[in-house]
Amino acid sequence: VKTMVGGRDFMESQFNRAIQSRRQPGSAFKPVIYAAALDKGYTPATVIIDSPIVFKDEEHDFTWKPKNYGKKFYGPTLMRQALAKSRNVITIKILQDVGIDYVIDYARSMGIESDLSRDLSIALGSSGISLLEIVKAYSVFANRGYLVQPAFITKIEDRFGTVLEEMNPVRSKVIEESTAYIMTSLLEGVVKYGTGTRVRALKRPVAGKTGTTNNLFDAWFVGYTPRYITGVWVGFDQERSLGNGETGSRAASPIWLGFMQTILENEPVRVFQVPEGVVFAKIDAETGLLPIPESENTIFECFKEGTVPTEYTPKPGAITEPEQFFKLDM
Repeated sequence: VKTMVGGRDFMESQFNRAIQSRRQPGSAFKPVIYAAALDKGYTPATVIIDSPIVFKDEEHDFTWKPKNYGKKFYGPTLMRQALAKSRNVITIKILQDVGIDYVIDYARSMGIESDLSRDLSIALGSSGISLLEIVKAYSVFANRGYLVQPAFITKIEDRFGTVLEEMNPVRSKVIEESTAYIMTSLLEGVVKYGTGTRVRALKRPVAGKTGTTNNLFDAWFVGYTPRYITGVWVGFDQERSLGNGETGSRAASPIWLGFMQTILENEPVRVFQVPEGVVFAKIDAETGLLPIPESENTIFECFKEGTVPTEYTPKPGAITEPEQFFKLDM
């Protein structure tokens, strides 16, 4: 840990908000769910239907109708696009499909220790966690699947130079290297054309994710380059709205950008290295399947070996079975 800011004035408050505070991460928690889904057979080209869903609790006479931030539904959406645009309903559907317990166990393996509610609301980041925890979890993607325990003091020496204590951070493999890279690629998409576009001004490879909670109480941005990872939380100790439109994109990501511009000013530009076990293939950006001459929009997508689509996009006007390429139409 190179730098930590836990408050504005130590004389005013000794409470360290970077470690001791537990706040709802909002959409900043979504990458944990998406990573879990990648290990359950999803790919960046998986298509999920963004459509209304309703949950009824007859016992407590409660109805939950989750919505996207813009209060719109977008129909068939590639997993990559869903994360880049931070689609709430799609994330809930993914969580419902892969399993709440599975995702919670996955979060634990990535270093998140705070209590997580065993319900679908964790898809929207409803359970409070610390800034240190969320940065630690994202660092697994940056570290190619390895969880490294944060070290605040590297070593302690006496006045004669004798080492009294030395920190050797524990490093453990918790997810596949291919999963970590694909998540990095998905989070690069958040910056290139999603909710994190403000940090494109860094003008170097960046992966990251915004987070915003209900009523704009909390704003987050967690992002990393091939060498450094930084997390920003913005909010009030006594929860209240940050103000109209003060989302993670608007309130938190500019702080992250300013800090990273300073520390990377004289650093060489590095790129994220592609590991073995990851391959690239051209797909139709609308269907997630292999393109045909009539495909209007194609992209190169990354996949784990053996998961590249084998079916071709249906020709315009062809009659197809919807389940052929639509997933989770609930």
